[in-house]
Amino acid sequence: PIRDLSQRYNTMQSAMAAGERIFEMVDTPVEVADAPDAVALPTIRGEVRFENVSFGYDGENMVLKGINLAVQPGEMVAFVGATGAGKSSMINLLGRFYDVTQGRITIDGHDVRHIQMASLRQQMGVVLQDTFLFSGNVKENIRYGRLDATDEEIVAAAKAAQAHDFIMALSQGYDTPVGERGVKLSVGQRQLISFARAILANPRLLVLDEATASVDTQTELRMQKALETLLEGRTSFVIAHRLSTITGADKVVVLDQGQIVEMGRHEELLNKRGLYYNLYTLGFQKEEAANQEIPRATDH
Repeated sequence: PIRDLSQRYNTMQSAMAAGERIFEMVDTPVEVADAPDAVALPTIRGEVRFENVSFGYDGENMVLKGINLAVQPGEMVAFVGATGAGKSSMINLLGRFYDVTQGRITIDGHDVRHIQMASLRQQMGVVLQDTFLFSGNVKENIRYGRLDATDEEIVAAAKAAQAHDFIMALSQGYDTPVGERGVKLSVGQRQLISFARAILANPRLLVLDEATASVDTQTELRMQKALETLLEGRTSFVIAHRLSTITGADKVVVLDQGQIVEMGRHEELLNKRGLYYNLYTLGFQKEEAANQEIPRATDH
């Protein structure tokens, strides 16, 4: 009994330390909040403008400098640049996870700082490279995109995302448990489920953050078909290293050290033989090498 009591004391001490950290996080003041006069964003067409936007995470060292970008409804914009160029910062500002230091971002003419964040994010869809799935089944994970969706709508979204066939091949179909963070599924399968989730949510603005970067070539072909459905009629912003995703963009925005240095369609930028040409050539060589690599047998 004494040994058991000492173990319980250790557990209580650990819980108390964890509780302090949890409450410290919960009590942290919110830096980005709705303005007192914020209004709900009506259903949008998808026109997005960055007007002389500068931004620094500490308010001093700018990671974005004087960004001007106009995106028309339904356009697909690809952000290209080296690590640290500011691609993810552009996306974070659009979703208002941070506020701009200077300038403004508008959606259909509405400054994002003057609209309710919930109404903004209800019309945004985000597909990340590291997809998060809950420990429920396949159907529940897709339904997370829109909680009032019917089973028929879920199946339709899965078919549009090229996920229906592999789901039906699972042991329990749509009722198959996926495990914590989707550990029972492959990377490509988890990504297709995230596409189905986004299709079900039917957002007006779509963000893809290197969504096809961690899959093999065969799976990527299926994902490209799903992307065509997902991108259709939506204003989309894509951060991608896969050339097949970049080449189909209406605008390719090349970022370097927080500034837009080149912008245009894929062919136009190649003809300029500038920074994009160098990035494209380097990326093409890497993809060719990866596609031509032959797996070797493992000795046992």
